[in-house]
Amino acid sequence: QVQLVESGGGLVQAGGSLRLSCAASGSGFSINPMGWYRQAPGKQRELVADITTGGTTNYADSVKGRFTISRDNAKNTVYLQMNSLKPEDTAVYFCYARTYSGVFRVFWGQGTQVTVSS
Repeated sequence: QVQLVESGGGLVQAGGSLRLSCAASGSGFSINPMGWYRQAPGKQRELVADITTGGTTNYADSVKGRFTISRDNAKNTVYLQMNSLKPEDTAVYFCYARTYSGVFRVFWGQGTQVTVSS
């Protein structure tokens, strides 16, 4: 079983920055990719960004140039640096990890609230 523990959400003014972290615990698996989704009220969950063990990144068009995803493979931790935040970035952000230990599985964090005020 894999547990994902997120931290770093909060309230920030438009134009500000936040950094999210997500650490995966457990053993006997590899994680690829690892990343973040978000869900705003009344909207579907959408991919924000993800990153492979090799460092290949993928971003939603809406966050390109503002958000940066990175990971520490040794710590099974992924980070999301969010700059130039906009009110439309307000959502619950969920960490996710696709693991492999003979079979592929996807695990989700509990979610962390990010609120950007105008």
